[in-house]
Formats: sequence, C-alpha cells, structure tokens
Amino acid sequence: MSPVAEVRDLRVEIGGRAIVDGVSLEAHAGKVTAVIGPSGSGKTTTGLALLGEYPRGATVEGTVTTAGDAVGYVPQHPAAVLNPARRVGALLRDIAARRGGDRGEIRGRVERALRLAQIPDPAAVLRRFPHQLSGGQQQRVVLAQALLLGPRVIVADEPTTGQDVLTKQGIVAELAAVARRGIAVVLLSHDLDVVRELADEVVVMREGRVVDRGPASSVLTDLPADLPREASGAARTARPRGPVRLEAQGLTARHRAARGAVDVLSDIGFSVAVGECLALVGRSGSGKTTLGRCLAGLHCAYDGTVLFEGTPLPRSLRSRTRAELAAVQYVFQDAKAAFDEHRPVLDQVARSAVRLRGAGRPGARRAAAATLEELGLTASLAERRPGGLSGGELQRAALARALLAEPRVLICDEITSGLDPVTRRAIVDVLNRLRERTELTLVFITHDLEAAARLADRFAVLDAGRIVGEGPADRLSAPRRSHGARAVMPDALLGGP
Repeated sequence: MSPVAEVRDLRVEIGGRAIVDGVSLEAHAGKVTAVIGPSGSGKTTTGLALLGEYPRGATVEGTVTTAGDAVGYVPQHPAAVLNPARRVGALLRDIAARRGGDRGEIRGRVERALRLAQIPDPAAVLRRFPHQLSGGQQQRVVLAQALLLGPRVIVADEPTTGQDVLTKQGIVAELAAVARRGIAVVLLSHDLDVVRELADEVVVMREGRVVDRGPASSVLTDLPADLPREASGAARTARPRGPVRLEAQGLTARHRAARGAVDVLSDIGFSVAVGECLALVGRSGSGKTTLGRCLAGLHCAYDGTVLFEGTPLPRSLRSRTRAELAAVQYVFQDAKAAFDEHRPVLDQVARSAVRLRGAGRPGARRAAAATLEELGLTASLAERRPGGLSGGELQRAALARALLAEPRVLICDEITSGLDPVTRRAIVDVLNRLRERTELTLVFITHDLEAAARLADRFAVLDAGRIVGEGPADRLSAPRRSHGARAVMPDALLGGP
C-alpha cells in the first residue's frame, strides 16, 4: 500500500550543523507511526517537514510528499497556533466553515470535534480566549482544530504532554479512533506508555539520525541506554518546615467571559516555607496555572492577598518593584511562546541578570552559559535562536532564564512534562541541589507524580478551583498502569473507585 505521507533522505542544516541528517519515514492510512528519541534528536523538525515548515535560515535537502494538502498538526506548545485575540468558538467555527455548509452544519462539526477531543464543558471553553485556558485545555482545543481540517495525516507532537491521566487516556482513545477512520498519525513522543498503546511502527532518532525502526513490539523492548525510558528514583524525605516565605490568603480569581466574569479559583489559602517545595496537582482545567499566575503577578483579576515574607505583593506584575520581580519568578509551560524568536537564547537568558540584578553584560553572559551548561545545553545550542532548539531544550533555557534572576520563589508550570525521562530526572536533581544550596522555595505545578515525589515536600490537590486535599509528598500515588497510559493523578481525583 502506498504511503499517504513520505519523508525521504531529509537533511536539515542550520549554521553548518545538521539537526536532521538522512531521515526517511512513511505514514500509512489507518496506521500510527511513532518517532521517539531524546530531547533535541530531531523529532519535531522531522514532523514539521510533513507540513512544509522548517527552522528559519535552514538549508533543506531530500523530499517530502503528502497525499492532498490537508495535514493536521497538534503542537507541543498549543498556544503557538491559537490566535490570542479571538475566542475559541470563533477560531473553530472559521476552520469548520472552510469545508462549506450552513451554520447548523458548521456548529455540528465544531461540537463533534470538541467531543472527540475530550473537552469537558465545551460551551464554557468556546466563550474563552486561549490565555484563559489551561495548558491541557489548549492542547485539546488544538486537537479539535486539527480534526476540523479533515486531514489525511495528523502530526501529533507530544500531544499528551502536561495532561492528567483521564485526559491522556482520552487523547490515546481519540488518536486510535482517528487512525481507525483511515487517517495516518505521526506521533512524536517521549511517553513510551502512549507509544506502546498506539504505535504500529516506531522510528528511533538520536542526534538527527534514525538509529532503529520497526514494529513497536520489537523496537520498544530493546532501546539503547541513552534513549527515553522511565527513570526511577526514590521520593525525597521532607525537610522540617522553616519560616513561611510565600502565602495566599482567601484568593478568588476570575476570567472575563462574554456573559461576565467566571470564578476559576475560590477561597484558596496555603503557605510555602523557606526552602520548601509544594506540588500543585489536579486535573487539567482545575485552576493550577491560574493560581501560579496569580502568585507571579501575571493574573491580577482576583480578590484576596499574596504575601512574600509577610508583605503583600502587588497584584499586577507591572506594579511590582525590580526586587519583587526578581524574588518571585515563573517558568511557563509553553516555553516557545516565552522567547523572542529573533534573538539568541543566550542573550535572552542573560538579560534576566542584567535587568533584575543590575549585572554587567559580560558577567551575565558567563553566568547564563554556566547555568545552561548545568541544565544540559551546550554553548553552541545557547547561541542559536529559539527556532533552532527543540521543545525540551527551550524548556531548560526558560528555567535557566528564571534562575539568572536569583529568585527566592520559583513557580514551575509543567516544566518536566515535555522532557524525556533522563532529562526530566536531571532537571529535578538540579532543582534539589539549588534548594539545598540557596534555600529556594518552589511551587511545582505538575501532572508528573514521579517528579513531584522526588522534588516536593508537600502537595495540594486542586479540583474545580478549590483545594480539596493536602498532605506530605510521600502520600502521592505511585505510578500505575491504566489502559496503557501512565497514571499521573491520585486515585481520588480520577473519579473512579
């Protein structure tokens, strides 16, 4: 059977260095082809080639062919393909209208796509702007957007990244259903459980080359040691609590909607001590990201108080002093959207030290290079623009930029979810070392219970905008298997027995 999409001998070179070299793959109707490998191995560059997209300034050799024009794309960073100035409903209706039909038919297509993408309360989601959605909700909206195009091929780049287990299982089920409808799926993923569940064929990449390929049942049983696999590690022992560094009191936050404000957080109260890590866990859309943004001054539509070392912080980032900005730093889930695509990554990381600590530019660049190196980014990678880095590499650069401010509170929003297991464990180790060395306070927003158990002292569970449970981190559920997907929520939050 002829493939509906094919990459043949693809070479993509930036600045004299090949980031993809001699890659070939085929995507067949009704089949799932998974591309796996460490962060920076060339997976996303290969996937984007099917859409005819390449990094700025790249030299490209080889051929890419697709049957028809419609190739759907589900990116690792969903905000990159959502217009921030338009409500979700308007975006989806415009895409659905491209296939013709009256208003009823268009509305029906949108409703089916939202249902297939496992979006709860779709009426509320349609009224919101993209920035009013959690990362998980944005990911599901983008999946609906791709399905509305009527594609022959869907490229799904880490589609389960940052999702709770129920949503992850829903996405697995939907991608399987997409394949059953005769659509070819190219899955780029670090999540081997999802790959085992979905993939017919696996292509393994490392340093821009294909190093193995074949049926999933055979390839996944014999991965090289430096390729993705789940990294084990013991939970940390909680340290004794010290003085409170960050506290929220009676925090109730709102999003603006077409029919007035909607509460997304209700009467939130908690504290985090000096050197302590609090993990915030809960379903996608439960309010975790909004809470983190309130703490950092990125969302100011709330009542209540956020205190830093006993002093109330201004609600808005723009009203905070330079010292307050440096003290409380935020690392975004969507690292790509947080960087200026026209400037080298090293310069953007160094700017934190210049702007927030008054450091000189040469010293700031040296500190930035050293921090990036500790996080696994070489000097040659750091000199590139953001388009020349993978999603996982950009996530590490975003963490380095926040650390250059020498914060006393670091709010991390799903920063491990786009990383392969080996890199994920290395990042957790770096954060643990920083806590021991500097008494850094962490608020760790995550679905990744393995990382939370190794990093956090305590956890708080959010559901429907409220804290519904708290406790020591050693009470977090151990990972378990469920329909092939790794569970990343306490059982009490899964809605099951």
